[in-house]
Amino acid sequence: MRTNPVRRLRATVVALATGALLLTACSSGGGGGPSDGGKDDEATEQGLVAFGDAAASEGPAEDVKGAQSGGTIRVLQRDSFSTLDPAQIYVSDEMMLSTLIHRRLTTVKMDNDGEYSVIGDLATDSGQRSDDGKTWTYKLKDGIRFSDGSPITSKDFRHTFERQFAKFVTEGPIFLQTWLAGSQDYRKALPDGPYKGDHLPDSVLETPDDKTIVFHFKEPQNDLPYALAMAGYSVVSEKADTKEKYAQNPLTTGPYKIQSFKSGKSMTLVRNTEWDPKTDASRHQYPDKFEITFNHQYEDSSKRILSDTGENARAVSFTNGVDAGTMPQVLGDSKVKERVRTGYQIYVAQYAINMDRIKDKKVREAIVHAMPIKSVLAPYGGSASGTLAAGVLSPLLPGFEKDYDPFGKLKKPLGDPEKARKLLKEAGKEGMKLTYAFNNSSEDQKVSVAVADALKAAGFDVQRKELPADTYYDLVGKVDNGFDIYRNNWGHDWVSASTVIPPLFDGRTIQDGSSNYSHTNDEKVNSEIDRISAIADPEKAAKEWWKLQKYIIEDVTSIVPAYYYKQVQIQGSKIGGAVYNDDLSGVDPTKLYVKQ
Repeated sequence: MRTNPVRRLRATVVALATGALLLTACSSGGGGGPSDGGKDDEATEQGLVAFGDAAASEGPAEDVKGAQSGGTIRVLQRDSFSTLDPAQIYVSDEMMLSTLIHRRLTTVKMDNDGEYSVIGDLATDSGQRSDDGKTWTYKLKDGIRFSDGSPITSKDFRHTFERQFAKFVTEGPIFLQTWLAGSQDYRKALPDGPYKGDHLPDSVLETPDDKTIVFHFKEPQNDLPYALAMAGYSVVSEKADTKEKYAQNPLTTGPYKIQSFKSGKSMTLVRNTEWDPKTDASRHQYPDKFEITFNHQYEDSSKRILSDTGENARAVSFTNGVDAGTMPQVLGDSKVKERVRTGYQIYVAQYAINMDRIKDKKVREAIVHAMPIKSVLAPYGGSASGTLAAGVLSPLLPGFEKDYDPFGKLKKPLGDPEKARKLLKEAGKEGMKLTYAFNNSSEDQKVSVAVADALKAAGFDVQRKELPADTYYDLVGKVDNGFDIYRNNWGHDWVSASTVIPPLFDGRTIQDGSSNYSHTNDEKVNSEIDRISAIADPEKAAKEWWKLQKYIIEDVTSIVPAYYYKQVQIQGSKIGGAVYNDDLSGVDPTKLYVKQ
């Protein structure tokens, strides 16, 4: 499995933002704050996410306590939405918007107790598994319609999945396509999508009637309900599809539709009268409108909402976090803190060690011991913006062990130069040249100085190599990149390490553009990936993924974990229902209401 480069790039952008973190995540045990009945405003950790049956998938969604209908919520965003086409959605801004306007076969539901489950969204349940996970069957609910009033049928879903093979779809997830094609080179299966009358055979994707969709895979795909819950697999109308132009004016299926969109300036969402709450077990339609404006930097949105004056009292941001400069005011005032929601995000900051160039394990261990992970986090807001990490699997993933610290990094977060020098001496590599690549943002420049100084103190001859932000991942993603260590941030696509370990460490995927940045190619890792991927029991699989992570970190040692991302958001005092949703890495838009 391979995560789209756009998502990786957005992770970099987030990491470079001044103390603001904004992406997506999954967990059981919602965050929150004292004013919304949440457990507390501390980041929570992950448990298993259940697959819901038909009863769990029936609407309407349980009412949010104290919710009121009506009013307009103002949303302050930094970035404009680059696309509204579901197939192209794979970054946080559009994912948040998608919760309000798009629906798919399944979705991740967070209930009022903060518990998470994958349920049927437009489907009647999370899916019927057969043939050891090679076959999955979905039945559509009654009364589901597009915003123009036309019914949603299985033909629309066939079209939705087949159009994702078309060449113009370049930005969205590719999990389902590769599974259906049985190959990473999936476009060969349907190079023009369905637009020239070609279709995937019924032996791969079957729609025997207007309400039934059947997937047939070559290998078991036990994570399918998770994958189908991604925004990128939301339904597209076959009749209304305008290919590339669909990105500007799509039909919607969620509780809201787009009244107007001026790219780079503003967007207005109004109620979708064709949305039936009886068909939706996870969303609400409390506000009359969402007025979204763009170009609000984190400092601007933070200060506006902090002021709580005028229209700012009913303002939120979907993805802007509190900036580092405003953080002391936000967290230092008890009254303001009632309007704050925090939680983990899916991303883990880490440094890849190039296995093609650093072949001696003792040298790699020296790098690990020398790395000052506390200094890596500091420019981005310190402990409010992240928790120091000893692994690459987030606290939001099942099986996480918080006391895991094989190299003692959490006890010595500024590095252990003495231990590193000893290892380097044992390897006979004192004074070894080390080429360290970093991003040219102001924050990463500060980090690079601290990292270089720590590595020099350990006995390395460090050569810093500054790279431009917009091509950073293109450059470090080359097999022959010429660098020894470099940062890469990675986040899971759903609550399984299957979206972390294979893309980062499967040696069979090494090529230019691969997400195996460390060029790890270990026979045990490769075989274990295959074995664990076939385990149907998610609890058992989670334990096995954790064991494999330990082997990679302790025995292969091709990565240096730095920190787990956290998010801090603030809302106006007239906003109700503000609950941190770990699946979204932010406040859940579908639960918000205006206090009248």
